[in-house]
Amino acid sequence: MIKNKTLKVNTTEIKTFTINNLDYISITDIAKQKNPLEPKDVVKNWMRLKNTLEYLGLWEKLNNSKFKGVEFDPLYNEAGSNAFTLSPSRWVELTNAIGIITKNGAGGGTYAQKDIAFKFAS
Repeated sequence: MIKNKTLKVNTTEIKTFTINNLDYISITDIAKQKNPLEPKDVVKNWMRLKNTLEYLGLWEKLNNSKFKGVEFDPLYNEAGSNAFTLSPSRWVELTNAIGIITKNGAGGGTYAQKDIAFKFAS
C-alpha cells in the first residue's frame, strides 16, 4: 500500500510516500532549494561522488537481498572521475537498488529512502 504525504520545509513542499513500510522522500524537491531550475542536475552530481556511491552501496547491501553487488563494483571504481556520470534511473537499473526510486509524470522525480534522503540533504 502506498501512502502519499507532503512535508513543508521553510517555503518548499517536499513530497513523500511510504511503500512496503519504507518511507521515501523526494530528493528532487530537496534539490530545488539549491537549484530551482535544474534540480535533477544536483541529484546527478551528488550521485557522481565516490562517498555517495559508497554509502548507497552499503545501504543496499544491508537492506536489499537482491542488490547486484557485482554491478556495483565497476560503478564504484569509476566514481569521482571527470568522465563518470550516473543517473538515479541507471543506478536502479544496473544494481536493482530499492533505496532510490524514480517516478515519471505528475509528482515525479527522484525519491530516496529516508536515511538516504537525510544524507543527501546534509
